[in-house]
Amino acid sequence: MPPHPSPHPSHPCRRSRGSEGPVPPSLRRRRRGAEGFTLVELLVVLAIIGLLATVVVVNVLPAQNTARIQKAKADIALIEQGLELYRLETGRYPDAGEGLAILTQPTAVGAPLKRLPEDPWGRPYNYAQPGRDGRPFDIWTWGADGTEGGDGDAADIGNW
Repeated sequence: MPPHPSPHPSHPCRRSRGSEGPVPPSLRRRRRGAEGFTLVELLVVLAIIGLLATVVVVNVLPAQNTARIQKAKADIALIEQGLELYRLETGRYPDAGEGLAILTQPTAVGAPLKRLPEDPWGRPYNYAQPGRDGRPFDIWTWGADGTEGGDGDAADIGNW
């Protein structure tokens, strides 16, 4: 049998210890302490997060105020329906002394409302009976500022 041909000098079996030659980047080890991100990289990421947060806040806050106003209008419409159900069952609207709380009390057919909602700012809705300008009742909230009058987000919201 002929002798086994010797491998080529650059063949991995022929390398001697300590003469591995160039090591590919994927196999290189990092120096101790060279792991992680640089300070500049972290600052760039923080700057980008800050810019994104600013854009979100600028676009979301006005939508939140609009949503509160829409919720107040929807709540007032719901209370109006409860008042109409109460009138159909009892033949009258509750007077100002009874207030809106009576809408959660059971009648012969059941309570017109399961619970009385608060306005979006955490205050109870106001009720007057009779209402202004010939209306049978008024329901309103003072808006974001909690006082009569106001403009924009602080404007009063009612069924008028």
